[in-house]
Amino acid sequence: MRWTANGSLTVVPAAQHPELLAEAVSDALGALDPEVAETVGVAEIDPELADTAAFCERYGVSLDASANCVVVKGKRGGGIRFAACMVLATTRADVNGAVRRRLDVRSASFAPMDEAVALTGMEYGGITPIGLPQGWPILVDGAVAAAPEVVIGGGIRGSKLFLPGRALLALVGAELVEDLGRTPG
Repeated sequence: MRWTANGSLTVVPAAQHPELLAEAVSDALGALDPEVAETVGVAEIDPELADTAAFCERYGVSLDASANCVVVKGKRGGGIRFAACMVLATTRADVNGAVRRRLDVRSASFAPMDEAVALTGMEYGGITPIGLPQGWPILVDGAVAAAPEVVIGGGIRGSKLFLPGRALLALVGAELVEDLGRTPG
């Protein structure tokens, strides 16, 4: 596989480099269909540059090729539901519209950082949809799914994953949600 959204980074097959992944991510990659797993690459990065804007600027990766994984918490009555939303870095997840309706909750908001980290077993700034807790819906914006390649977290702040957007739809619990990402403004 040849990855092209890498900017100045060297990308290697993710399945062959578990040391660059959170344990849950490595385990989930191993459980994927091999044809999907081989499309996933990983690059080591400076953990201080894990946040999207800093990462893109330093490594020459386009914001259009970067996708963010946003953990959302929804409440209805006494119940709480979580979901992961995959949107391009140039957009924001429509939490109060599309996500709230999909989760069938009265209110939805970004999960607090400490809670998202504790539940996922991943580092803040590196949370990725690969390896999330069982039963969480993974809502993938149409623009992410259509992207020839996206750059996402590796579960740790010290790496990024590179894969075709459509590969995210192969994850257990993944759903295509058109217009999930909204342009800010």
